[in-house]
Amino acid sequence: MPAPNRTTNDEIVAAARHLVEDGGQDALTMQAVAAAVGVRAPSLYKRVQSREQLLGLVVSEAATDVAVLLEGVEKEGEEEPRAQLVAQACALRGFAHRHPHLFGLLFGPLPDAARPPRELLARASAPVVRAAEKLAGAEHALEAARTVTAWAFGFLTMELAGAFQLGGEPDAAFAFGAAAVAGAVARS
Repeated sequence: MPAPNRTTNDEIVAAARHLVEDGGQDALTMQAVAAAVGVRAPSLYKRVQSREQLLGLVVSEAATDVAVLLEGVEKEGEEEPRAQLVAQACALRGFAHRHPHLFGLLFGPLPDAARPPRELLARASAPVVRAAEKLAGAEHALEAARTVTAWAFGFLTMELAGAFQLGGEPDAAFAFGAAAVAGAVARS
């Protein structure tokens, strides 16, 4: 008679995500996940092949969260494309503040086994690309979306690291920068 399942894939991924959210990528170990779900570490290998694959499941879940978030902003219906890009940047900022470690993983270097599927990345990017296309035209939509995303990543990485030490309000700087970048990618 086979042994009963003591955990599920969903429980494993939830435990892994919790570890990453609390302590970053380094906190994710098979031993820690096993302890969190109440099994021994070797039992996890029946469900996931490696730590990198488990990290990939966490990153894919976070990418799905960003996709749903940005799709929701898009559906809320700000018609003006500059305002749409600013709203998307603000939504990404909210995600980064709620989940700084996951934000860092989404935009940082990952082992190949931990990279989200291309289709998921395309889904998460699509709302930004669509708004950028309205501003920059179809021929420059991807470049414009990358410009907006790169600016947001840089700003948010510095903000989360506490790098803004010269005074002023990060909220005001973010709003100014998001509007400026959205305006800069517009067709002349």
